[in-house]
Amino acid sequence: MILLVFSLVFYAWGEPKYIFLMIATAFVDYVFGLLIERFRDRWQSKLFLTLAAVITLSSLALFKYSSFFSENVNSLFSLNLPSLKLALPIGISFYTFQALTYVIDVYRGSVKVQPSFYKLLLYVSMFPQLIAGPIVRYSDVEEQIEERTVTLKNISAGVMRFSAGLLKKAIIANFAGQLTEKLIGGDLTGLSSAGAWIGIIAFTFQIYFDFSGYSDMAIGLGKMLGFEFKENFDYPYISKSATEFWRRWHISLSTWFREYVYIPLGGNRKGKLRWYINILIVWAATGLWHGASWNFVLWGLYYFVFLMLEKMYIGKILEKLPRAVGHIYSLIVIIIGWVFFYFDDLSKIKYFFKAAFGAANGFVTLTEKTVIVNYAVLLIIGAVCAMPLLPRIKIFAGSLSKTRSGKVTVDVLSVLFVIFSLAISTASLVGNSYNPFLYFRF
Repeated sequence: MILLVFSLVFYAWGEPKYIFLMIATAFVDYVFGLLIERFRDRWQSKLFLTLAAVITLSSLALFKYSSFFSENVNSLFSLNLPSLKLALPIGISFYTFQALTYVIDVYRGSVKVQPSFYKLLLYVSMFPQLIAGPIVRYSDVEEQIEERTVTLKNISAGVMRFSAGLLKKAIIANFAGQLTEKLIGGDLTGLSSAGAWIGIIAFTFQIYFDFSGYSDMAIGLGKMLGFEFKENFDYPYISKSATEFWRRWHISLSTWFREYVYIPLGGNRKGKLRWYINILIVWAATGLWHGASWNFVLWGLYYFVFLMLEKMYIGKILEKLPRAVGHIYSLIVIIIGWVFFYFDDLSKIKYFFKAAFGAANGFVTLTEKTVIVNYAVLLIIGAVCAMPLLPRIKIFAGSLSKTRSGKVTVDVLSVLFVIFSLAISTASLVGNSYNPFLYFRF
């Protein structure tokens, strides 16, 4: 009950009027969960599941996609449908999927129906991961909501994880964002080739450290409270294919679409043509989930093309080649993909590629060169921290802790890391008035 109260206060602090929408979403799925259980194995249960899905997704459609729909219909058919231009409720894409996951799993019989509304509402509104994920399935925390243990060991591990995530966001992501904005955030007509590539590479670091930083903070806070949330990132930039990248990037989202869209559509069990269509639907939906804009649809379709190419043709070739070749290929695909993600204006995408591949304004301008030199250390830090160094540090710390003096050393260094992270992150945040997470907008 304490966690629920603080979760609702946390959400209301940033979104006081839309808290009722979140509560209503949880209540709808709570009621339909009870009805599905009441009429289990009868035709009514499928009807209630359908109603739950339609009602739950209708709020997401209204707030996130209504303006996009009306604007495109108006443009296509020369109509004058009104655009509602509703403010997007914080975290709606995440808590909607979580609430829907619960009612689908109840229908499948993979989780027990939750008789307590406040416990289900806690699952939907849990503040550590409410705003930007990871998307937590009800089955992941079903038992932990009922009973969990808070230990000093987990609190300590949680503080470390939270501090690392905060450092990722406040230092690496924010400064990478500054570099991105300086190079490709404005008018692109004078953009040079080097400016284009360094700008999008900076965004590549920004979005990773911003989003994985939030996930680290959520997982750390969960540990402090006795919850174990699943990992959402697994060093995606070391991938050697686009397929591997999506096994490592935003794991909770890709898992959700696989379990609740791709497999229910039939997966690869209904012929090759149907398989193509199913994958196309999943990636178009993945793009649209990120935002009501054509650039996100293009981004989803972009990955659909590469994933299909890898499944049918180049995947086997990549496996035979040295890992370095696959890694270079993967990075090129990922970085170019972020172009479609970053620019919501399609004309700017054209200008970007013209600069990146055509060198219309030369290799680099003097202004861009100064900016890049000033942020060179940041780019190096970003590249190093994107590699799996932390697991090796943990292994080394574990071996060092086997002796008494080694354990004292590790403990002292851990405390100093937390103090350093909190101090430098706070100083950076104070110096910048507003530091939203990128995935707040989705």
